[in-house]
Parts: sequence; structure tokens; C-alpha cells
Amino acid sequence: MTAPDLKTPTDLKSNQTKSVADALNGALADSYALYLKTKNFHWHVSGPHFRDYHLMLDEQATEILAVTDLIAERVRKTGNTTLRSIGDIARRQSVKDNDADFVSPADMLKELRDDNLALVETFRAVKAAATEAGDNATEGIVDDWTDQAEQRAWFLFEAARGA
Repeated sequence: MTAPDLKTPTDLKSNQTKSVADALNGALADSYALYLKTKNFHWHVSGPHFRDYHLMLDEQATEILAVTDLIAERVRKTGNTTLRSIGDIARRQSVKDNDADFVSPADMLKELRDDNLALVETFRAVKAAATEAGDNATEGIVDDWTDQAEQRAWFLFEAARGA
């Protein structure tokens, strides 16, 4: 069965928004991968700083999850389609999963810091695609997502100093 044309109202040209949607869907896949990894580490952190790390990781996971809906809705507002499944996420994500039975708290913090910095780079690619397409709404909103990821990376960096 062929999908119907969604005919989402937008003044942006479909060939321009396709590259933006592809970049946004990559950021969405990475955000979901980072969300799940952050929750994984939240559930499995241990040691003398347990409470602090456990709470920080839960706060960060909540923030990441909140952005996923905004990313997906931005894709739809431009007349494109977004992710549909875990498989779709797995095909698009660049943030690597961590299935290890044990990860030290220090390694958790460092890995999440690096993943958040990688997400910043992904958001910068979204911004560049949006600029090229003349999509000023995406251009503007991605700045907030970038700032949030930079703040998470900073907090993880500082927390890892004492880990």
C-alpha cells in the first residue's frame, strides 16, 4: 500500500526540507540512543556518589526525552516523515550502545559526556542543513537543543573529575 501524500502546509520546498529532515531524523535517532544509554547508566550506577549520579542521570534522561518530541514534530512541520520504530533508530543512530555487564561510574560519565558532545556536532549539522534550506525555524530551535547537550556534557565533565 502506498502512503498518502501528507500535504503538510509549508512554504519550504520539499527538496530543500529533505536534507533538513534527514539531519533531524539522525539527531532524533541519536537522542533516543543517548536517552536509553543515560537511563541504562542511571539504573546501573553504583558506588560512593550513587545518589548524586543517579539523580543527575535521571534529570538528563528526562531532558533528552523531552527534546525527542520537538525534533520529530519539527520534521513533520516541514512536510516530511520521521522515525517509526526501534529498527529505524538503530539504522540511523551514530551514538553507540553500551551493553556491558558492568561500567564504572567514571567510565559512565565520560562516555555520556562524549556522546553529548557528539550530539552537539549532530545538532550543528542540522543547523547547517537548515541554514542552506532557508528553514529559519529549525535554525533557531536547534540552538536550544545544542545548549542543553553542551550543558549536560559540562555537568558530566565536572562530575567525572571526582569519580
